[in-house]
Amino acid sequence: MKKNVIYKIYKSKVLEEPNTLALFDINRKLTRYELDKLSDTIAMQLPKNTKRVGIIMEHSVEMIAAIFAILKTGAAYVPVEPFFPKERIKFMMKESEVDFIITNSKYFDIVTDVKGLKIDTGYPINFESCDMFNKNIRENDLAYILYTSGTTGKPKGIAVENRNVCNYVCAFQKEFKTAKNDIMLQYSVCSFDIFVEEVFATLLSGATLAIAPQEIKNNICKLIEFIDENKITILSGFPYLFQELNTIKEIPKSLKLLISGGDVLRGNYISNLKDKITIYNSYGPSETTVVATYYNCSKGSVLKDGTYPIGKAIFGYEIVIIDDSGNILPQGKAGEICILGNGVAREYIGDRKEENKAFEILKDGRKMYHSGDLGYFLPDGNIAFLHRKDKQVMILGKRVEPEEVKTVMMNHPKIKQAFVMPGTDKNNLSYMTAYFVKEDKETKLEEIKNYMKQYLTDYMIPEFFVEMEKLPLTPNGKIDKSALPVIEK
Repeated sequence: MKKNVIYKIYKSKVLEEPNTLALFDINRKLTRYELDKLSDTIAMQLPKNTKRVGIIMEHSVEMIAAIFAILKTGAAYVPVEPFFPKERIKFMMKESEVDFIITNSKYFDIVTDVKGLKIDTGYPINFESCDMFNKNIRENDLAYILYTSGTTGKPKGIAVENRNVCNYVCAFQKEFKTAKNDIMLQYSVCSFDIFVEEVFATLLSGATLAIAPQEIKNNICKLIEFIDENKITILSGFPYLFQELNTIKEIPKSLKLLISGGDVLRGNYISNLKDKITIYNSYGPSETTVVATYYNCSKGSVLKDGTYPIGKAIFGYEIVIIDDSGNILPQGKAGEICILGNGVAREYIGDRKEENKAFEILKDGRKMYHSGDLGYFLPDGNIAFLHRKDKQVMILGKRVEPEEVKTVMMNHPKIKQAFVMPGTDKNNLSYMTAYFVKEDKETKLEEIKNYMKQYLTDYMIPEFFVEMEKLPLTPNGKIDKSALPVIEK
């Protein structure tokens, strides 16, 4: 058995302290041993030779046990949220070649052409069940397939191996030194890799996982109460969550660590939090298993554009910045962020030959992932994130980065949130629409435009401005472009 097998590591924690609390939700608490046996109970009901299992469940103790059941038999799991569009779920299950489904009773009819198992709250533990741990699991066996948005218009599945996850858990542990007295909040949707961090970096380190129900996640005041009541010490999430926390007068005393990831972290998002609690910024595509860099914001400072650096490569990873010809660039020169190391995933599944070119095998045999993100090394070795390579638009024959326009808007002291989206008119000419949330009602649009004109040429000023009460977010915590009002020219 290899040390880089997920369930092997968890099993060692069970043997060390079987009666230590492993996880809980609002209905149930399980010790490490009880979670092990519940996963055995579920695993015994999986058909033999099952390779890939879909998880369509509400977040709960039983959901985590189902995931562990799949992993301990040597199969891989494919997670989706029950509220995802049905056709999207069906596509993901079909493309990933799922041969079994575990779901709650109320969602059993979502996928009808694959056999399944119903697991609901309070699912009983059979303490007499056999130990279903497959001792033949190898470190390069698949652990899960995580779907992200694809450039082709269809979601693309990333194949992540056991060793990828175990490497990240090791890196997380080295940086944050979590222990059994730590409690991590399970906040993220299962389709985003913050969920991987929450579940595996917690349970494989011997800490405790606290699963909050959706109605609590949706209300910042209730979430704060949940954190306080359950003495949660670690919270990992998107910058927009921390922006909300930044407005709370009193943060629960139990919280000692906030980890931001998935999007740009701006200084004004954590201005009131920075001196009260340790805050990290992190960066890394799902293709490199959770994140590849850390930056301690509490010991650092923002850049000139108001954002925090994304930090340095974490344990087991290496970052290089390259130009369009593949040459490694020196400090200070902007180029594409490329990631090497044990966290780089296997590839995209399905017929993705063109997209799989992002996974390059170097001459020395190492695999390098081309992120499509631009950045540069700062003098102290940290990395500054710029923007994506592929979001340029042509306005009046000149190249414009919507991300740059957004950054200027966000630097206005009276702008709380902003998003700039390119569009194309009937003549196939590009234009931009700015969606924004103000800090107060008194600030006039003209004032905002005049501020932007101090930093941007006239053709870079969006043609349309849409004021909103709040920007819509996807379940993954990013801007939901499909929910923004469409402005057609």
